[in-house]
Amino acid sequence: MTPKDIPMVADRKASLPKVYGDTPSFLGTTVLDSKALVNGYDVIVAGVPWEGTVTWGTFSGCELSPKTIRHASARYGGFLPEYELDLFDYLKIGDIGDVPVNPNDELATMKNVYETMGKVYENHSIPFVLGGDHSFTPEIIRALSDNIDGNIGVIHFDAHLDNSRAFGGDKFPRCGPIHRIAQIEKVRTRSIVHIGIRGPRNSSSQFAYAQSMGARIFAINEIRKRGIDDVISEAIDIAHQDTKYVLVTICSDCIDAGFNPGGPADFNGLMPHELLPSLQRIGASGIAGLDYVEVYPNQDPHGFSSHLASWALIYALSGMASVKKGSSDISGDGCRGFGSE
Repeated sequence: MTPKDIPMVADRKASLPKVYGDTPSFLGTTVLDSKALVNGYDVIVAGVPWEGTVTWGTFSGCELSPKTIRHASARYGGFLPEYELDLFDYLKIGDIGDVPVNPNDELATMKNVYETMGKVYENHSIPFVLGGDHSFTPEIIRALSDNIDGNIGVIHFDAHLDNSRAFGGDKFPRCGPIHRIAQIEKVRTRSIVHIGIRGPRNSSSQFAYAQSMGARIFAINEIRKRGIDDVISEAIDIAHQDTKYVLVTICSDCIDAGFNPGGPADFNGLMPHELLPSLQRIGASGIAGLDYVEVYPNQDPHGFSSHLASWALIYALSGMASVKKGSSDISGDGCRGFGSE
């Protein structure tokens, strides 16, 4: 059984490599040892099973989602008929399992994320990371920053601006990753792009802060008026302007709650048919990393949100693969992901 085989094969899940227990690797890719990475892997998948302070309600269970996303991915292969492309023809992908977390020590957990991402970048690979909550994203960008020359842009899919400077006594609030990202010297704040912002769980001070740093905010009403294709074209241009590298961070609540049962109750959001082709285009534009966070398996017994996360990663990977195939219609200098300069 290989990742290129038709995914609807009896007992496919049982035959896939395991990262731990009965949990298969993402899409059945090769399981790698993070302490002894092998060169030649385009993308390396990692999980961060972490939940810090909950900013609404109580325990969301998002630390379980790296497992549930991997299990969901066992249903899928790498072929997308709408693009006539199998990503495994062009990308070599591995899975290093989960970053060690310490529920009693958030600082140690963030250090582990940073160090693991550093190993991936030192290997000249691109990390695709399964959250977990949104608090660890800055550690991916810090690791990227310490392994490159040049500026970094950020494409942020979310219902919320996530730029809070603090939340109670939490040093790493899940509502504040963009604030921490903006403090990283190589991040060009005018190349931070927010897509899908909406709803009453934002504040005017957060909005003003985003504007003050020069970030571009695509609120949902602008997306509805202009159309997602036009918005994504501009978002790609902004993120790549005067930067060499772009990281994509996706909160599940960018999607409307009706299509995201394993996420917050945030309505009036993007539809899957808007997010997925957008990620394919963004992947084709050149990215240096991606994470997908804030999936809550406990409230989603059928795992729909974990399946959607799997689809999102597949579409982004397909975009990256299209560059190698030479079929991308994105104008510019081709794949500008990590290690391509």
